[in-house]
Amino acid sequence: MKKQLKPTEGELEILKVLWENGQATVREVHESILKYKDAGYTTTLKLMQIMFEKGLVTRDDSSKTHIYTPNVSREKTQNQFLGKMINNLFGGSSTQLVMQALGNHSPNKEELNEIQALLDNLKKQ
Repeated sequence: MKKQLKPTEGELEILKVLWENGQATVREVHESILKYKDAGYTTTLKLMQIMFEKGLVTRDDSSKTHIYTPNVSREKTQNQFLGKMINNLFGGSSTQLVMQALGNHSPNKEELNEIQALLDNLKKQ
């Protein structure tokens, strides 16, 4: 069975940019990260090279400027982190996670409707 790769915090920042854009060059990723965090270009470049070696991203090097594409889905990565968080922080209880999340964030009416629809679907199963 293939081992699931767990991206680091820095790698997650890069993946977020790639998930939003579909693909990007190192410069494009770096410029996106600079909007909210001071980061060095060579650090971004090195992280993306490591991510390529780990299989987290693919790289098209057919032109002078390499184009990177995410090789892991946002949903799969979210599920991986969420499962670990539920087990480690909430003793395996999804209920405790949801109660904590709703206690720290007031959902708007649209979010409450989405949550209710999800609950209704779960009850039908």
